[in-house]
Amino acid sequence: MNGTLNNKLGKVSISSDVVAQYAGSTAVECFGIVGMAAVSMKDGLVKLLKGDSLTRGIKVEIDSDNRIEVDFHVIVSYGVSISTVADNLIENVKYKVSEFTGLEIKKINIYVEGVRVID
Repeated sequence: MNGTLNNKLGKVSISSDVVAQYAGSTAVECFGIVGMAAVSMKDGLVKLLKGDSLTRGIKVEIDSDNRIEVDFHVIVSYGVSISTVADNLIENVKYKVSEFTGLEIKKINIYVEGVRVID
């Protein structure tokens, strides 16, 4: 579903794919996040996503009240506090996405799919 903003000049419709792309870009900038993860349901493997495929690790739903719910499937750096990384991710995404879209963030869910050592 698309988010909708109405003002005196007209109507603005925001696709959930646009929100997912922006949220993914914001997420990979956060300290401790290696990248988004794609989980293969067939064999349970977790794959690190790069570049253009960032949105595959993110699910965005916009409800009828124009509130956004975001699910992240991430891979974190080895040796960092997962709790701290998750809090940082939530705060950054919540602020930046709400400023970018003008819509309210209802919920952000983070699923840590793996841990990687960064060289």
